[in-house]
Amino acid sequence: MTAPRRAIFLINSLAGGGAERVMCTLLRYSEPMRAEFQITLALLDQEPAAYAPPDWVELRQLDGRRSLPRSIAAVGKLYADLKPDVTLSFLSRANIANIWNAKGGCVISERSNTSAHLPGLRAAPARALVRLAYPRADKVIAVSQGVADDLVQNFGLAREKLATIANPIDAAAIAQRAAEAPTIDTENDYLLAVGRLVRSKNFELLIRAYAASELAQRLVILGEGPERVNLEGLIAELGLADRVSMPGFAANPYPIMARAALFVLSSNDEGFPNALVEAMTLGVPVVATNCASGPSEILAESARETVSGLALAQHGVLTPTDDVASMAEALRLMSDLERRRDYGARAEARARTYSPEAAAERYWRVLREAMA
Repeated sequence: MTAPRRAIFLINSLAGGGAERVMCTLLRYSEPMRAEFQITLALLDQEPAAYAPPDWVELRQLDGRRSLPRSIAAVGKLYADLKPDVTLSFLSRANIANIWNAKGGCVISERSNTSAHLPGLRAAPARALVRLAYPRADKVIAVSQGVADDLVQNFGLAREKLATIANPIDAAAIAQRAAEAPTIDTENDYLLAVGRLVRSKNFELLIRAYAASELAQRLVILGEGPERVNLEGLIAELGLADRVSMPGFAANPYPIMARAALFVLSSNDEGFPNALVEAMTLGVPVVATNCASGPSEILAESARETVSGLALAQHGVLTPTDDVASMAEALRLMSDLERRRDYGARAEARARTYSPEAAAERYWRVLREAMA
């Protein structure tokens, strides 16, 4: 009997985040491949895990300590020991460590718009490293067409090496978790945003637009991060302390999401906005900035450049990035109950196209191509 081939999945850690959640979802829906592959998950850093891989996956904990040289060395030892036939990595440091050491098929996945994620002079060395390393991978999976286009135009990737696979959204699991009791007290008919409190999520835009909209509904922002103090100062400055709440990180945001009147994404850039599609899965209508990359592909089924101004797209409302007036107008438009109901139904139907079964099948197709 032929021994199963070895596939190694590599990521920095399973600490809270979209990439980590997607990795665990992908592994969960890869169980049919066990007859053909021994599947190992390797974690570069020793950090508390927010998500759990399936118990049938072999887990290898490395000691990269958030250092690229240490990560490259640790992955080199692991690959020498296990001799994988194919490898798949998520996130930049894991991607570079994978490319540096892979002897079999090497697949990397870019989770964000690289140019937007690495802006300015300070990030020039990181951009140069990506430009040097990424073309050496056998296959590169981008989570949206915008991410793929950026890699081709700015980082020297050959188009034929690229595959675009949107993140899998496990609607059944989300619905099950949404049925639990919410962990915070919220009144009915509130607006919701979810994400790490960092500048790229541009919650300042949302707060200013919310103030300008003069809506009676409350605004709830779920998440934690370094911008909390600045955002709390802005809320106080605008006199919104009794109308905007930031209750912090929620391990299970879905009961809160399912009860929201509207979900709002205000980001300057995204790779693939998981929270946006998760809200859509629950039938929540959405407003999103037309940022790089993802929202226009999800809501308008078209490239970002083809959508201008405030757009009532097929599956949700798009507004220009960092445009307070347009976002405020979008919030006012979505205060209409009938419009919200209509867009909620459209959103739920659109979200069904992001099934984890289809995503896992496409990932494994790319992995086989890389081995060939």
